[in-house]
Amino acid sequence: MKKINKIFYKTVFLIFLIFSAQANDEILGIGEDNAKIEVKVFSSLTCPHCANFHNEIFNNLKKDYIDKGLVRFEHYAFPLDLAALNAEIIVRCHVDNNKKFELLGKMYEKQKIWAVGSDINKINDLIKKIGLELNLSNDNMNKCLNNESLQDSILNQRIEAQKKYKIESTPTIFINEKKYEGKIEYNVFKKEIEKKI
Repeated sequence: MKKINKIFYKTVFLIFLIFSAQANDEILGIGEDNAKIEVKVFSSLTCPHCANFHNEIFNNLKKDYIDKGLVRFEHYAFPLDLAALNAEIIVRCHVDNNKKFELLGKMYEKQKIWAVGSDINKINDLIKKIGLELNLSNDNMNKCLNNESLQDSILNQRIEAQKKYKIESTPTIFINEKKYEGKIEYNVFKKEIEKKI
């Protein structure tokens, strides 16, 4: 009986770990879990304003606050089209969290190159080209693009965000659960962060 109990508890623990890993994988987060400030950004990888936020604000925020343990940053997928969904899937193809954020940055940096036209096959090829730069293999990326549970996970994240946060446009930004309404300029954003430290 003790042996059965031991096996049961080990199985339950393993299931818990698997679901925890999957839940954590749904949201891309960087920074200390217990940081005083939490920034949540709901964005679509084909949205130019989202690219602007990432390129202008995130990179400075990382250097000034995230790397110092003062801010926890979370990227929430809110794809507005199939191209954005597929780019998000490729970002999540990486197992290393830092590489995911590096790839996310590359997707935004090169958005004007890949997020053009309506031929999804061409778009996918351009997205995969960016993935190759960060050591993802074509086979791996094709498996990810065909992974329905990964697609569902991202789309469910969007549905949940819509319900909970009433997202109307991207990017939508929350600082400690309060919607940020200011300009997407680092100096303006920084003032909001400084008020909360």
